[in-house]
Amino acid sequence: MTEVPALELRRITKRFGTLVANDAVDFELRRGEIHALLGENGAGKSTLMNVLYGLHQPDEGEILLDGKPVEINSPREAIALGIGMVHQHFMLVPVMTVAENLVLGAEPRSGPLLDYKSAAERVRELSRRYGLAVDPDARVEDLGVGSQQRVEILRALFRGAKVLVLDEPTAVLTAQEAQDLFKVLRGLTEQGTSVVFISHKLNEVLDIADRVTVLRRGEKIDTVPTEGATERSLARLMVGRDVLLRVEKPEHRPGEPLLRVEDLSARDDRGLPAVRGVTFEVRAGEIVGLAGVDANGQSELIETIVGLRKPDAGTVTIDGRDVTHLGPRETLAAGISHIAEDRHRRGLVLEFDLAENIGLRFYRNMAKMGWLSPRKLAAKARGLLREFDVRGGDADTRAGSLSGGNQQKVVIARELNADPKVIIAAQPTRGLDVGAIEFVHRRLVEERDAGRGVLLVSLELEEIRSLSDRVLVMYEGEIVAELPPSSSEEDFGMAMTGGKVEVS
Repeated sequence: MTEVPALELRRITKRFGTLVANDAVDFELRRGEIHALLGENGAGKSTLMNVLYGLHQPDEGEILLDGKPVEINSPREAIALGIGMVHQHFMLVPVMTVAENLVLGAEPRSGPLLDYKSAAERVRELSRRYGLAVDPDARVEDLGVGSQQRVEILRALFRGAKVLVLDEPTAVLTAQEAQDLFKVLRGLTEQGTSVVFISHKLNEVLDIADRVTVLRRGEKIDTVPTEGATERSLARLMVGRDVLLRVEKPEHRPGEPLLRVEDLSARDDRGLPAVRGVTFEVRAGEIVGLAGVDANGQSELIETIVGLRKPDAGTVTIDGRDVTHLGPRETLAAGISHIAEDRHRRGLVLEFDLAENIGLRFYRNMAKMGWLSPRKLAAKARGLLREFDVRGGDADTRAGSLSGGNQQKVVIARELNADPKVIIAAQPTRGLDVGAIEFVHRRLVEERDAGRGVLLVSLELEEIRSLSDRVLVMYEGEIVAELPPSSSEEDFGMAMTGGKVEVS
């Protein structure tokens, strides 16, 4: 007798106006299974899970839990049915403690007051049971992203989740944090929890999932076991063609320095030293990679270079012009394009439409006698949206309604079209699917070959090694090594953790 699946989605269809986000999609999740959901940006993965979680109502189709049809009209109903979801952008209250976040909406009480002692003990109990180590008394704003994610998972388990949906769970995690997460997920499935794992990272999917369902442009393409699958075969299912999984680039011919950073120092938001006497240069026609474990000063360095953070000492020059104290607008005007690592905080205005967001770099050219031309803005946007294959909307679509990967494409389209001398690309492929990553990598190489200087900042070591002509390693706010991209992972790992590396 065949076991009844923990979850079935049958013929789910969801439309937004004329856009069909999900077109008669079937999906099955077995008990104790990790089932990956793959697809390009805008393929309908998050929409399908938002239907399951009650954030969207399907236009057609049905949902079955343990073989019984259910109707889910809100997240509250989903939670009551044992469905938990950890969103790509965390939903925690930063000023509250871990325990307070966990019990929010279901607080244990002692009379009219919160029974904080019981809440904290419940956190400790769940932490022990599931191997999710967190301090119940820590404020969420003081935790790293890996710890915040554990809190999100604990919150779902606290509310009785038997089906756990993780939307891009490793997008902001280091490689070690991702491996820690995988251990937790395997432990959860051994205790009977079923997991839906949304990701773009094919190597992680092959590592963690039992089966994979692939969506393309809102339709289900296939469900395959990971046993016997390869990155190439999954990429072909996702994109509908063979995808180049390595970067091909001609030999670089560097020219004169376009970006010079000399003895630069800066502090973080707490007033503590984050950048300590950094000196380097990026020449015309080269990609310089900046590698390092997260939170070793990379973000503060980039913000200082583009004028978002004031330096304590040192200088920044663009093509011979000192821009150290100019501020962001003048620094960008001097010839820098900045693909920000946080597209929501620095890259986009989510309430603006796509034409307005793209126009943020070009509005002075779109104005006559102080008046913007909406027609010119829309025409500019439509051309770039086509060129960069941004899906899910047109020039008048609100930026916040796009998938994360398509939002990233909008930022990249705007910044690469600004005719810069220097491109600072911070986590440029975060949240992108394999086809979009191939496109962005190719464009960055084209920008290099056109004589621009590119500073690439990424937590993906393979991306750094495959794209860069030279690699700088940053540790505790200092540049501690310059390595050729062909250096071994062991050498990079040693340098990134402060060890000495002999460069031949």
